[in-house]
Amino acid sequence: MDQQKIKIAHRVISENHHPFIIAEMSANHNGSIERAIELIKLAKDCGADAVKLQTYKPDTITLDSSDPEFVINDGLWSGKSLYELYEEAHLPWEWHKDLFELANKIGILIFSSPFDSTAVELLESLGAPAYKVASFEATDLPLIECIAKTEKPMIISTGMANFQEIGEAVETARSNGCDQLAILHCVSGYPAPHTDYNLKTISDIKEKFNVVTGISDHTVSNTTSITSIAFGASIIEKHFTISRKDKGPDSSFSLEPKELKALVEDSRIAWESIGKINYDKKKSEIPNIKFRRSLYYVKDLKAGSVLKVSDFKSVRPGYGIHPKHSKEIVGKKLLRDIKKFSPIDIKDFK
Repeated sequence: MDQQKIKIAHRVISENHHPFIIAEMSANHNGSIERAIELIKLAKDCGADAVKLQTYKPDTITLDSSDPEFVINDGLWSGKSLYELYEEAHLPWEWHKDLFELANKIGILIFSSPFDSTAVELLESLGAPAYKVASFEATDLPLIECIAKTEKPMIISTGMANFQEIGEAVETARSNGCDQLAILHCVSGYPAPHTDYNLKTISDIKEKFNVVTGISDHTVSNTTSITSIAFGASIIEKHFTISRKDKGPDSSFSLEPKELKALVEDSRIAWESIGKINYDKKKSEIPNIKFRRSLYYVKDLKAGSVLKVSDFKSVRPGYGIHPKHSKEIVGKKLLRDIKKFSPIDIKDFK
């Protein structure tokens, strides 16, 4: 398998294909399956390639403790214990089957981030076409090993992971059966300042690890995501919600539908604009070639006259000879009478 190309279901993902857009539901279901259903339909309507879930239970991700180290002291979730946060944010496992069936029915890819082996088992039973390893789990090598053994495509986010840790994750995935691997450059701030993203890292990841690359973008606009395409991003993941006013756990750094739609459209424009190295005239330029400069006579002249610099000028349009011939025609004898403001033809001279 080409390490810089993967395929999730029918969709090939590489720099030779327009960016693969993942709409991350995360906790934006806000505890309502009806809302989760609406989000999947909105992701489809906005043109996203895939919608992504998170599959865990509070007990599979943390301990039910209010000891100080289990309590969040700042940021969006300040004052909550980890258990309380994940109790509120998790997607009930009994919803997964209905959500997978809906996505398959309406024609949008659906997969998830599992947070332990039991989540992988659930997702395997539902026929998940791929897996995403969340940034906080990028150093959980046993989890990566478990996912790799499914032999499904795997996408790993790198938030907080250093170069060595990314290398360990890549090696674990590949040595346990994953031959379709993508790495998403990520900053695990919620939201993350655009100045932290250092998008040149995407190119380096692609070169150093020979993988499909992309971005998991936690900034509040689409600018960072769109810019990432110029550095080789083939995958763009953004959180999305119905409205940031709903005040869910992840609402403040999520896109609303109109913004997700804009991301889909603008990312394709950006990808198409990058194109390939090409110095040829473009189709859209052909009609305007005639408006380039060329050499025109500025006087009426008689046959036999010797052409002087003052007899012609470089002007638009481009029906005369190229201005680069200016010096070589000075001193040439005219073969015919010349009418003022007519284009110079090389056949006018001996």
